[in-house]
Amino acid sequence: MPISQIAVGSPAEFGNSGALKAALAEFISVLIFVFAGEGSGVAFNKLTDSGSTTPAGLVAAALAHGFGLFVAVSIGANISGGHVNPAVTFGAFLGGHITLITGLLYWIAQLLGSVVACLLLKFSTGGLETPAFTLSSDVSVWNAVVFEIVMTFGLVYTVYATALDPKKGNIGIIAPIAIGLIVGANILAGGAFDGASMNPAVSFGPAVVSWSWDNHWVYWVGPLIGSAIAAVVYELFFISPNTHEPLPTTDF
Repeated sequence: MPISQIAVGSPAEFGNSGALKAALAEFISVLIFVFAGEGSGVAFNKLTDSGSTTPAGLVAAALAHGFGLFVAVSIGANISGGHVNPAVTFGAFLGGHITLITGLLYWIAQLLGSVVACLLLKFSTGGLETPAFTLSSDVSVWNAVVFEIVMTFGLVYTVYATALDPKKGNIGIIAPIAIGLIVGANILAGGAFDGASMNPAVSFGPAVVSWSWDNHWVYWVGPLIGSAIAAVVYELFFISPNTHEPLPTTDF
């Protein structure tokens, strides 16, 4: 069972140079990702004088987040694993791929990276608002929680299949682009309803800088539940010993 692989780690990891370098890589990757993703929203508001979201704006947000995440995962993959998301880190922890201590370092770095990105964005745009994630008027908090659970499940399942599965083989080469594409696709599906966060760090930075916390818990509870389900399902059915063998290539 995946739960048996959970590791707490040692407090010494807080001072371990390798763990600190990995955390720094997560900080930089999240900063780059959030600056591009949140920046696309700020740019849209400037171009439309803070008008209503349009289909074109949704597509722009999906592209900015998809492209930005592709790069952010790629540049962090060889150092930290390229999590770029506390929900991904949580899923990796549940599967025993990272210790609790190192995971906490990642969380701190990821949240700080998002806050710094939003502060830099606010400064570089002359004080323009960095909009926090909000629910559409006809979307309840529980609708949004389910949206976040399903979208984050898809994201973390993709991470497991392309990056964490030891049997991934050459498919690991496309992990960053696959992860970026699922996020872009999910934004097209859920962006009009709750902003399609899938990432507590992405919603945390704008909330801090704009000091807007309405329904912020949704963007933690949904992604963490979705991540946990994806991790347990993939570990239990496809990674655990004697549960899965890849089909021979002649079979497909």
